[in-house]
Amino acid sequence: MAVNLVPYAEVDLSQIDAVVVGSGFAGSVVARELAERGGKRVLIIEKRSHVGGNMYDCYDEAGILVHAYGPHIFHTNNQRAYEYLARFTNWRTYQHEVLANLNGTYIPVPFNKNSMEIVFGPEKALQLMNKLIDTFGDERKVTITELRAQNDPDLQEVAEFVYQNVFLYYTQKQWGLTPDEVDPSVTGRVPVFISRDNRYFQDTYQGMPGEGYTQLFLNMLDHPLITVSLETEAESVMGLEFESGAEDARLCAITLKDEVFEGPIIYTGPLDELFLARFGRLPYRSLDFVYETYDEEMKFPVGTVNFTVSEDYTRITEFKHLTGQVAPNTTIMKEYSRAYENPREQIPYYAIINPENNAHYQRYRSLTENLPNFYPLGRLAEYRYYNMDAIVVLALQLADQLLSE
Repeated sequence: MAVNLVPYAEVDLSQIDAVVVGSGFAGSVVARELAERGGKRVLIIEKRSHVGGNMYDCYDEAGILVHAYGPHIFHTNNQRAYEYLARFTNWRTYQHEVLANLNGTYIPVPFNKNSMEIVFGPEKALQLMNKLIDTFGDERKVTITELRAQNDPDLQEVAEFVYQNVFLYYTQKQWGLTPDEVDPSVTGRVPVFISRDNRYFQDTYQGMPGEGYTQLFLNMLDHPLITVSLETEAESVMGLEFESGAEDARLCAITLKDEVFEGPIIYTGPLDELFLARFGRLPYRSLDFVYETYDEEMKFPVGTVNFTVSEDYTRITEFKHLTGQVAPNTTIMKEYSRAYENPREQIPYYAIINPENNAHYQRYRSLTENLPNFYPLGRLAEYRYYNMDAIVVLALQLADQLLSE
């Protein structure tokens, strides 16, 4: 079998029980569960020309498997998420490591004991490590905020080095904000790791889909009760009916092909786009990618190198480290963070989370609260940051809920 691709114009909605907007992990997992466990006939509406959302990967002109929307490394402590995806892929064991390039010197990120020895030398590093262990304990991750709050001058020295050389410029490039303007949930993801473990993640389950993410999604969506309509924008085919003509009037129904659709609608896209940005666009950061191919087996020692004190781009990814592909050449990708200004030409990647933007999002969310069959799910629909495994778990939980009703 294969994924059932049908142009939206040819879909018979009388034969559809549930509609899913988006074919990333949020939408695809829910669709598979509703079809497989619930016997529901599911239509996926996907605006792109492919399935898989931002996890989509493909071979470039040089024959290298690349991630088209930035690198994705799967890691989780949730056994259900890991084993669920294992139904649709064999996992390639992969332990991700990241280095920061400090003016030509590589140091492990997160900043750890090995980084400390490179920066401060073995003798002073030992003294600093002992203080860190006495203060916080061994094998612990300490946020840059916690470290900067210490009064000890040695710990202050470590904190200031990490802040200036690992955190400050990188954060400004990534978010277009000063560190004080960035939400604590973001700064908390830049820790000092009191350990010699150079892995970027310490989760129990880590790996990469053996045949790539795209094949994983093709396997997941290969079900006789799932129909996929590509190149279909939800805001173009969904009619919105409101309780009144007031600007803040709430939705009372969603129509498809001029008929009210009463089955579950799982929406994973940007919520402001569904309402044609009537309250103004929600702020996001977008990304630009520049690919370069080299006639050598490997260009860098690890899969990701962060440029924390130099360059306009934030990081470089070398995909062969991630995928395990064997080839005489290699492709790298430089990543530039940009303001999200043009939805026709850019992709919203990261919500800029702060109280003002959260209130802006809630104004959109309130429009849907009286619609009992509408379920926003995922980074864009919920305007928050999720790792891939968290999305899989939330999708499984939503499917559980819908199938129990």
